[in-house]
Amino acid sequence: MTAVSGDKQGGGVLVPARRIPAPPTVSPQARAFLSNPPQFAASPPPTDPTDKAAWRSYIEGGNRWLTDQMAASAQAFPHRIVTHRPAETPVYEVVPESLASDTAACAIFYVHGGAFIHGAGLAGAYMGTPLAGHAQMRAYCVDYRMPPDHPFPTGLEDAVAAYRWVLERHKPEDIAVAGGSAGGGLAASLVLKLRDLGLPMPGACVLATPEADLTESGDSFETNDTVDIVAQHRLTPSIGVYANGHDLKDPYLSPLFGDFRKGFPPTILTTGTRDLFLSNTVLMHRALLRAGVEAELHVWEAMPHGGFFGAPEDQEVLDEHARFIRKRLLKAWNPARSVR
Repeated sequence: MTAVSGDKQGGGVLVPARRIPAPPTVSPQARAFLSNPPQFAASPPPTDPTDKAAWRSYIEGGNRWLTDQMAASAQAFPHRIVTHRPAETPVYEVVPESLASDTAACAIFYVHGGAFIHGAGLAGAYMGTPLAGHAQMRAYCVDYRMPPDHPFPTGLEDAVAAYRWVLERHKPEDIAVAGGSAGGGLAASLVLKLRDLGLPMPGACVLATPEADLTESGDSFETNDTVDIVAQHRLTPSIGVYANGHDLKDPYLSPLFGDFRKGFPPTILTTGTRDLFLSNTVLMHRALLRAGVEAELHVWEAMPHGGFFGAPEDQEVLDEHARFIRKRLLKAWNPARSVR
């Protein structure tokens, strides 16, 4: 075997240019997705975090596309959406037609993803609809404010305010906080903030490929760069406009750096072997375990960031999330309970 010499400037391993085929170990739909990479963005994001006009234009265009895509995905799960405005920002209540009688008192508090800049309006509610449908449980999707006009910590503060409102309708042990990607990182930061504020903790947490470390220093940000056909590269530009000069190791920005020994709810984390955020998810899982928190980690073969967008494996992810939520929230179920 011939070793490939490292980069003399920075060490490491030099990887030759090569084509990575879709493996035979995934479904035909997943192979088709990997073999024909989609085009998710027509133009790169602005590089200047202070150019608000450029960011507004970029975000508006991306959010229109995202809303259409998420609305199409949500159609597979019949539901109705009720709009509430308890504070500065709307909360969309997703009520699936499949709502089960044994989950009437339960709720998912859903924090949408979108690189900290996309997912506004109904896009975020549509993102939470598949999980609500699988869990047969209502979901409250917070439409937190985002950059360029509302950088950190506005989104976190909006999520806290929305959670306080949900607490008026549901007991904390009947609530599962969930989020994916940037929303997964914000969901974890939200739980840390709730704990630090002395608010009642939720009964479960679902973190789907969370952006838990905004320094993006994990191994997969190098090994899965470009290999991940969905989130191809680091989120450096949007992180810059979101963080707004704050220390990226602040646990309210990067929950991976939080102290979980002070308490954190049982958590399920999901990712894929081609996910750019694989390291985020793995490191977060280990941090929770070291603190004695109940935590499950599920890793899917060849899955890029956010899934295969229509393959059977995507349903498996939702099934695991729903199973975990129902297991944690219904373990001490009392049929006499109802939504207050």
